[in-house]
Amino acid sequence: MIRIAIADDHPLVINGIKDMLATAPGMVITATYLNGEALLTGLKQDQPDVLLLDIQMPGRGGDEIAARLKKEYPKIKILTLTNFDNTLYVNSMINNGVLGYLLKNTDQKTLVLAIKQVAAGEMFIDAKMQEKVTEFRKQIQRKSSSKYALTPREKDILKLVVKGASNHDIAQKLYLSTRTIENYRLNLCLKLEVKNTAGLIRKAIELGYYD
Repeated sequence: MIRIAIADDHPLVINGIKDMLATAPGMVITATYLNGEALLTGLKQDQPDVLLLDIQMPGRGGDEIAARLKKEYPKIKILTLTNFDNTLYVNSMINNGVLGYLLKNTDQKTLVLAIKQVAAGEMFIDAKMQEKVTEFRKQIQRKSSSKYALTPREKDILKLVVKGASNHDIAQKLYLSTRTIENYRLNLCLKLEVKNTAGLIRKAIELGYYD
């Protein structure tokens, strides 16, 4: 049995969801909340398997709540149910620990499917939004790759840094002086906007500059 809680500041929406799930086998609505504070208070007493969370609510927004729940109640699976079809909202909610993103004009079949997938720990993004999200992320990746474009030599050095090689080791491998490697390393920090080796490694992994 999937235990479901709903957080939405519109009673009509809550009642509509209740009606849609009334005949869904293996699902039960355990609680409803009209604002973020009521939700946070209620979760102290009882945690659902899946939380249907609106983005825009009085007091605390859905993104803030999601980030907090990810830390305090990591076992709760969150499915965003909203009217916002903007990819920035999708990206923000997913970054804050949400597993699903669904528009409120969805049909019963899709809602039930989304709840089941999210309850199983799988991602579910509204079909209308999936293409937008994919293109949005490609654009971000293209911008990042362009902004941090590295020369072939810089890429070689960065890959070795990720592997834990010292300046001396890199100099030996690439037949360069240690001082030259030090200069390359400094330039990489400046170009990738990081302060130290740990930052270089994180950025290298983020941009895919590693084997």
